[in-house]
Amino acid sequence: MGYLISAALVTFFAWIISKIWQILLTVLWRPYALTRYFRKQGITGPPYSLFSGSLPEIRRTKKEARGMVMDTYSNDIAARVIPYYHTWSSLYGDFSTLLFLSLLTRGDFSVLVWNNPKGIHFCPELAKQVLSNKSGFYRKPETVSSTKALIGEEGLILRDGSEWAKHRRILNPAFSMDKLKVMIKRMAACTISMLDEWEREASEAKYKKIQMDEQFRELTADIIAHTAFGSSFVQGREAFNAQRELLKQSATLNAYVFIPGSQYLPTPSNLKTWKLDRKIRKTLKQIIESRLHYLSTKDEIDWSFGDDLLGVMIEAGPKWNMKEILDECKTFFVAGHETTSNWLTWTVFLLSVHSEWQEKLREEVLQNCGMEIPNADMLSKLKLLNMVLLEALRLYGPVLTLLRETSQDIKLGNLSIPKNTGITIAVAMIHWSTKYWGEDANTFNPLRFIDGVSKAAKHPNALLAFSTGPRVCIGQNFATLEAKTVMTLILQRFSLSLSSNYQHAPVENLTLQPQYGLPIIVKPLHV
Repeated sequence: MGYLISAALVTFFAWIISKIWQILLTVLWRPYALTRYFRKQGITGPPYSLFSGSLPEIRRTKKEARGMVMDTYSNDIAARVIPYYHTWSSLYGDFSTLLFLSLLTRGDFSVLVWNNPKGIHFCPELAKQVLSNKSGFYRKPETVSSTKALIGEEGLILRDGSEWAKHRRILNPAFSMDKLKVMIKRMAACTISMLDEWEREASEAKYKKIQMDEQFRELTADIIAHTAFGSSFVQGREAFNAQRELLKQSATLNAYVFIPGSQYLPTPSNLKTWKLDRKIRKTLKQIIESRLHYLSTKDEIDWSFGDDLLGVMIEAGPKWNMKEILDECKTFFVAGHETTSNWLTWTVFLLSVHSEWQEKLREEVLQNCGMEIPNADMLSKLKLLNMVLLEALRLYGPVLTLLRETSQDIKLGNLSIPKNTGITIAVAMIHWSTKYWGEDANTFNPLRFIDGVSKAAKHPNALLAFSTGPRVCIGQNFATLEAKTVMTLILQRFSLSLSSNYQHAPVENLTLQPQYGLPIIVKPLHV
């Protein structure tokens, strides 16, 4: 017995020593070695501290930027949203990144050195090369526990390789155009319910001031709940409300250095994360079990799993386990709710500032849809609305970066990148680049998309709002139909103008949002 205990202790201490050695190599040697490696390739960048890298500087510049209020008519938001880019680009060249430690840059490339070094670039051609690769050279990077809890550890976003391919194959039918056409009716019903309330509130004063960002957050949660869970949408919303709290928690934690192992400690933030995650999983599990129980009471000949997302996953049967279904539901909410609500928010902002475009769109809507609830065929004819939505995505896209990590030593352009280097594709910097969009890159000009996305810029892949390649956003058509449906119904009934107390202050909180909200004056057109 004593021998076994001694052997166990020796094994334990050997494991501890190996971990300490690994940490020393990772924290001390690897950043230094990689800094030299990239410097030999002509890449330089700002200094970094040993354990916090560039994060303190990032937090400082972001805090200062958040005290700024911009001109309402300016779309040149880089200095406010990503101020560290704005400062460092003048010192180290044309680059963009999401930083944790030392940033090294050269031309269209940037490489970030950390424990598992993060790297960056924002050239569209190289972005396409990374995102379109099917050989597994650029995998999804490891994420912290709060992010896993938020978007689902086993959901589509964080999956890679054969597991990702399996999930994608099973989920594809839920996002087929036949399914989506049916969902338009649910999207419209949720929207009309909101608009009827606007009309009731505006009936006496002839107008109503609405916090549009809050309204769209509520609306898109309703739409996601209906389309994901059908008749169980009320319970679905309960889970989504908890997940929104988790999103705020994750946004806060992402601003600080992650210490490996800290996710297991009972800190206040971890306790809150665990509590919210338990609530979400408990609610979603009840919905799933309720659907399964309902199916078990029906005759086999009458079985219908449902035409919502949950029905598609249950129909997959043994290909899914409960955790996978739970995580895909969480993924669908984060990817389909927060991003679309912000897309709608910034679209309304732009139409309120550019009233001439609001009138053009209303004329197009009335010509093709009249006052009817739009269907898929009607929506497909709204060319101007599509251009405005694309321009809103370009100027105020919800997602600023896409992350990948090299699985082996690779050559990307003229740069040699070692294994386990992270690559951040700075989508926003591509969207705002005068190099690709011309001198009017910061101007609201929907007509740049008149000949389609591929011809709108000097590079066919300069718009990356939904990514590209095999991992292009599975919900792209869902989000587009939702945005078109909502905007069509609003334009049929209301005119929109900015409230005088609006403050133009875009801010990144995982997604791009108005820091002080978006107060809009809505006036019914038919009273």
